[in-house]
Amino acid sequence: MSLMDRVTDMPRGTRRAWAAALALVLAIGGTLAVRGALDDGPTPRGQARAMDDGPEGMDMGGMDMSDDGSVRLSAAQIRTFGITFGSVEQRTIENEVRTVGIVNFDETRLTGVTTKFGGYVERLYVDFTGKSVRAGEQLVEIYSPELVAAQEELLLAARLEGSLSATSSIPGVPSGSSDLVRAARQRLRLWDISSRQIDRILETGRAQRTLTLHAPVTGVVIEKNVLAGQAVQAGQPLYTIADLSEVWIEAELREADAGLVEVGDQASVEVGALPGRPITGQVEYVYPTLQAQSRSLKARVAVPNPDGWLKPGMYATVRIAAPARSALTVPISAVLDTGERRLVFVDLGRGRVAPQEVELGRAGGGYAEVLAGLEPGQRVVTSAHYLLDSESNLGETMRSMIGMTGSSDMESMDGMEGMDMPGADLRGMDMPREEP
Repeated sequence: MSLMDRVTDMPRGTRRAWAAALALVLAIGGTLAVRGALDDGPTPRGQARAMDDGPEGMDMGGMDMSDDGSVRLSAAQIRTFGITFGSVEQRTIENEVRTVGIVNFDETRLTGVTTKFGGYVERLYVDFTGKSVRAGEQLVEIYSPELVAAQEELLLAARLEGSLSATSSIPGVPSGSSDLVRAARQRLRLWDISSRQIDRILETGRAQRTLTLHAPVTGVVIEKNVLAGQAVQAGQPLYTIADLSEVWIEAELREADAGLVEVGDQASVEVGALPGRPITGQVEYVYPTLQAQSRSLKARVAVPNPDGWLKPGMYATVRIAAPARSALTVPISAVLDTGERRLVFVDLGRGRVAPQEVELGRAGGGYAEVLAGLEPGQRVVTSAHYLLDSESNLGETMRSMIGMTGSSDMESMDGMEGMDMPGADLRGMDMPREEP
């Protein structure tokens, strides 16, 4: 059976592999024949240049590659491709974590206003969310039968005290019943009735139909849960007041940066409302759990806000300065990350560079910490590594193809001795000449 019949009977995938191998063999044969023809005599002017034989001499893009994957560059190529070099040295790494954050309330400065008695809302002084209030400012007037009864008890104790002081003449016995008045006053104070309102009740001698609740702190009302005419119960929350003189910035940290940030680190915060005016704060707390969806960790930065420019809900840019440390480093621009490994091209001298796998640690300030793979004082390529990597990989691919063809595929091509191989012997052919 002839070779063509054998090839025809093969499966389609096998035929494609044979076709590729045959094309490569024909190309190599033609290349070697051309070189032999050119080596027999002088090269005429305008004749095509012969390719160097063997994998080491393959001229890929003008670069010379060797068996170890290194690439040799001429001075002209270095200038043309803009190749630059850096050094592996011991440097101080200043780690700065740059991330985003959201302005939030300081939870320790939130205050709730609740009723300690049941009743009905007669009047609202603070009738919308977002209103600023000062400590002692009126919030709401409430009518409560319990309060009216407590006021009557206070007035009765005051009248009893006055009558006893006027009639008592027993030596050693107090002339008044101040204990009853004190107890009635204390009961009203425990219900958040101010001393000023209690004094007014005693001065007028009449119970007030409604009593007023006042703001306990200065701040902004962020929640309002009461309406005019509404019935309220003891313990029901009416308002939530936030003190915004200091706010929290909740910064989102990547999982990889979780080990860099610690409590006490200085932070710089910038918001779009204050361009060019960074605010200095401090990391007060790093949350102990990771958010499952975003794979991020929160760090809390407390910053002063005396003028109220920082509004909860604003986005912020946060820069956290981690402690600096000394380490063996390489420029980050020299690292080629393939996804599975990290490479740098090391200068071997005389224009030759070779890829070297490295293990890196923390990065900062334009440099990365070297854990393994490099030594102090080595020079590395800091630009055009993708070009060098493509040349090195192409050389490896061609050598692999030649090796595979010369082992298994070439052994099975025993029927090709009688086949015509165009370009296999070109010694007798006239090479094209350029007209003078």
